[in-house]
This record gives sequence, structure tokens and C-alpha cells, in this order.
Amino acid sequence: MTQAVAVALVCAATVAVGALGLRLSRTTSDFYVASRMVSPRWNASAIGGEYLSAASFLGVAGLVLAAGTDMLWYPIGYTAGYLVLLVLVAAPLRRSGAYTLPDFAEIRTGSPAVRLAASVLVVGIGWLYLLPQFRGAGLTLRTVTGAPGWVGSTVVAVVVLVSVAAGGMRSITLVQAFQYWLKLTAIAFPAVVLLLVWGADGAPDPVADRPPVAAAPITVTFTESVRVRVDVPATVTVDGTVDGALARGELRLAAPGELTFGAGTTVVVPAGAVVPRAESVPAGDGESWLAPVAADGTDDHPVYRTYSLLLALLLGTMGLPHVIVRFYTNPDGRAARRTAAVVVGLLGLFYLFPPVYAALGRLYAPDLLLSGRTDAVVLLLPERMLPGRWGEATSALVTAGAFAAFLSTASGLTVSVAGVLSQDLLRGRARASVAGFRAGSLIAVVVPALLSLLTVRVGLADTVGLAFALAASTFCPLLVLGIWWRRLTALGALAGLAAGGLLAGAAVVLTMIDVDVPGLGGVLLAQPAAWTVPAAFAVTIGVSLATPQAVPGDTQQVLVRLHAPEGRHLGRAARPL
Repeated sequence: MTQAVAVALVCAATVAVGALGLRLSRTTSDFYVASRMVSPRWNASAIGGEYLSAASFLGVAGLVLAAGTDMLWYPIGYTAGYLVLLVLVAAPLRRSGAYTLPDFAEIRTGSPAVRLAASVLVVGIGWLYLLPQFRGAGLTLRTVTGAPGWVGSTVVAVVVLVSVAAGGMRSITLVQAFQYWLKLTAIAFPAVVLLLVWGADGAPDPVADRPPVAAAPITVTFTESVRVRVDVPATVTVDGTVDGALARGELRLAAPGELTFGAGTTVVVPAGAVVPRAESVPAGDGESWLAPVAADGTDDHPVYRTYSLLLALLLGTMGLPHVIVRFYTNPDGRAARRTAAVVVGLLGLFYLFPPVYAALGRLYAPDLLLSGRTDAVVLLLPERMLPGRWGEATSALVTAGAFAAFLSTASGLTVSVAGVLSQDLLRGRARASVAGFRAGSLIAVVVPALLSLLTVRVGLADTVGLAFALAASTFCPLLVLGIWWRRLTALGALAGLAAGGLLAGAAVVLTMIDVDVPGLGGVLLAQPAAWTVPAAFAVTIGVSLATPQAVPGDTQQVLVRLHAPEGRHLGRAARPL
């Protein structure tokens, strides 16, 4: 009940700030870019609020719990991506005078076709990134209240739609800045308390040289059929179905072995037994859990996976529509650079805490490895480790932070997708107007909310990683070459967007629908950035060099506008709304 109240309070605060935004937002510029008057510190807090999504608040801890410290490459990449953005993109992009990524594409290439391709990609990436926000909301409410998964998705969809449609970018900036500090408090304060409890327990080693062991009897009831792998022999008590046959009473699990527990089956693991693991959870004793690159040999091509993931995160940040649109709200290029620098510090501070939950989860919540629900470790640990009302109150704080993560990220994505829909993909009176922005907001929220109800066997952080790979394979070449290479042509940009979008998009779809591709092919699809990003760059450069006559006539003017200090550059103005 306490957790439900916490969720209600966060939602009420979000709606209230959105209502305030309705009073502050009057012009079209207010809705799209907050009239370009957001200070670096305020903007950095807002970026931290929308960037720290379900993948950060829940998914990183779940990944580290399941697969070990090798998964810390995720928060490293999430943070370091802003360094690349700071060096290569932030200031020139703000000086372009654009409102959206498609605006920049047309300003640089002079091509409506490139603009349209960029618009379609913004919507696709935005929807792909929105999926884990809605799924995470469903997971959170189901975990803390037992409500069906669709309830959490619906709550987030309604609150985001109301707050975004009310005041656009100006109101969302206020609420996202507040939500960053709420999320930081919600993850940091419980982590400190849980560490004190762990110390009072004698500071047991969470990564001893063995797989996680049940400190007390563990009872798990499977809500869906789960394939389980057994690494160490154990005897458990079962009530339900095993491999399709009814089973009741003690069951000896031979190792190594595999079996399937049916939906509704209850399994009790006795104290002192090694906990079996869901098929989706890698094997891992303490030594392999601490290994930097899957040294246990259970993963195919671990070095490739690591470097491909890092490439996606480092280069994908600059192509995320809800991140890029934030830099259009700064007063000038210098403020945009300062914003990116402050964001690095805010993100680094937040990411100190998810690994704490993962390590403690090996001691106090090993049952999540059996059920495969490792994404819930942040939500469940407080009540596992703290008695009575203390545990309930701390769990409520964590739940509030998780919902703030869903709301703030979903709000930023909705603003960016709605802006592109209203400017480029809607027609008639709705085009590039406040009414069009609100219609675009509805479409931007409803489609991914419905898609989130489908069964997708990809973790929250993994889904976001795929969105980064798609962004890195499309907008990274367009932005880097568009800002720093004068020979880019419209045909080259269009070909690069098509090549990167089709290759990375195919990999994303096949991964999300769980197509089983054995060997190296499956690895390349699960982490596509290492081959799709170079392919997109190569196609963009090759086609541009082959069509030198298609270099826009005002390229020099545009490049001066991008690189000269504010007040001293010339060039074509941004396309008016």
C-alpha cells in the first residue's frame, strides 16, 4: 500500500508541474525548445532526469546481478557518450539554429528527402526507447503491488501524455530537473542504509568463489514457463509441472542439467543449496562474476560483445532524439558545452549505486536468478534486508524513484517524437502548431504503450542498448560528417541513413522477436554496432565522393554558422515553424 501511495505522489507531482507549464507555455517555441532560455545547470539536471531511464534505475543492477561486473560497461558507456557529444557535436548543433534532428539534416544537406528519412528514424528510435519505459513501469507495479503489467504501462502513458500536452518542453524541463534529484535520492539513500545493514550482518562476502547460495529457504512461484539450468546438484521441493509433467514433493536436480518449470509452479530451495538459474542468466561463481570480459567462457565472443556495446553507447548518445533536442534549449553553443560537461558529473554520481544493489542481491535475493526477474533487485532488496515498516518505507522511496525514471524519460522522448511528428509527418492544420504538437504527443505515447504489452524476452538495459545501436548507425554519421566534412552530399547522407537504418533495424527486430541464430551470427545481431556503424560511415562517404556535383551550394556558409563563435557567423537561418 505504501508503494502505491509513493507512485501516486510522483504521478501527482508530474501532473501538477505539467499544469504549471500550461500557464508558462504560450508560444510554439515554448513547446518545442522552451524558447532557448534554459541555463546549463538547470538543463543538465533535466538531461540527467530524462536520460536515467528504466534501464539505468532497474536494468543496470539487474544485468550486473545476473552477468557480473562485466556489465558495468553499460553505465561507463552511458556516461562517456556525453564526452563524445561534448567534443564533436554539442556547440555546433546548437549554433545550427535547428529545432530537431530533421531540421539539422535539411539545413546541412538542403534536401527534403533527407529530412523525411531523419524524421522516420527519430520516431523509430523514440518508440524503441519508450518500450522499456512502459515495460519497466509494468514490472515495478507488478512487483510491489501484484497489479497486472498493463496497469503500470497505462499509468505512465496517461501521466506523460497529460504533462507533455499541457506545456511541452518548458514544463517538462521543470519536472525532469526535479525528477533527477528525486531519482538520485531514491537510489542513493537506500543503498547507504542497506550497506549499513550488510555491515551489521558481519559483512558477508557477496562474491565468494561459488555460485549464489540460499541463506534461508527460498520460495519461488513462476508466473510463466521458465527454462532452468542446474550447475550444482540440489534437492528442491516442487508443486506444479516439470517438463510438462505434474510434480509434487521433493525433486533431485542432477548437474549439469536443464528442465522447464511451468507457469504456476512453486519451487522451494532449501537453505545452503546453490540456487539454480534461469536459462537467460549466465553461469557465474564469484571469480567469473568479477571477471571483466566473461572470463568463464560461457559467452560467445565476449571481447566483440564488449567493444560493440561500447561503440553503440559512445556514438549512440549523440543520435538519441530526446538528448539532442535538449541542446537546442540552451541560449548558445557555449552553454551547450557547459551543459554536456555538467551532465557527465551528474551521471557519474548516479551510477555509483546500481552495482551496490547487484552485489547485495547475490546475498539477499538469489531467488531472482532462478526466476530470471533480476531487473527487480532494486525494488525487492529493501524489504528483504530491513524489518517491518523500515523496509516498507525504503521500498516506497525506491519505487517512487523508479516511477520518476519512467515518467521523466518517457516525457523527454514524447516531446522529441511529438515535435517531429507535428513538423514533418502530420499534414493540414496540425502541421507545426501547438495543436499538432498535442496530436503528435498522443501518437508518440499510444503506439509504444500498446507494443509494450507484447511478450519481449529482452532485458530493460538490453533493449535500450539496441536503441543506442540504431542511433549510432544512423544519426552519428550524419552529425559527425555533417558538422566536420564539407564534401557531404544529400545523396550520401540519404544512403548512409538508409544503410545504417536497415542493417541495425533488422538486427534489432530479429533480436527482439528472439530469432535463434547460432554462433557468430547471433552475436553480430545481438550487438550490431561494431559492423553497422562502420558500414553507415563507409556508405555515406562513398556515395558523397561519387556525387561531388551534389554538394549543396551553401555548404561553406552553413559550416561557418556551425563553427564560428555566436554573433559572428553567417548562414541560412533555421527553417521557420
